[in-house]
Amino acid sequence: MPFSTTIAVNGEQRAVTADDDTPLLWVLRDDLALTGTKFGCGIAECGACTVLLDGNPIRSCSFPLAAVGRAQITTIEGIAGSHGPALQAAWVAEDVPQCGYCQSGMIVEAAALLAKHAAPSDAQIDDAMQGHICRCGTYPRIRRAIERAAKKTQA
Repeated sequence: MPFSTTIAVNGEQRAVTADDDTPLLWVLRDDLALTGTKFGCGIAECGACTVLLDGNPIRSCSFPLAAVGRAQITTIEGIAGSHGPALQAAWVAEDVPQCGYCQSGMIVEAAALLAKHAAPSDAQIDDAMQGHICRCGTYPRIRRAIERAAKKTQA
């Protein structure tokens, strides 16, 4: 059943009307025109749709609009602060993107990781990124990019 609500996205209050069980991904993409968050699998397995909910990574393809409540949502378009630019620069420096489809979800996840661990260990990087699928297989470059961004934000 459609309902109207206001959600906080990238620091702005946004009015939306949708069924309460509509996945957050479709609200972001279709209603709010925030198309950086990608649809990959639709079952929360690939990570392409990752956004932050109060700083914690979630898979927006399976997260219902009604569950957002008053939480703050951050999409790839809203990644800012020391981690966003550092991660984006590191992604380019390490030549991570090939097709690029998975990259927004990975950068969002990496930003959450760096917010919690300024100098993450290999195990922490593996743990954070394990649910992300990159069909191009750039996993070693992704690790190097996260490590590079961590060093840059610590400097």
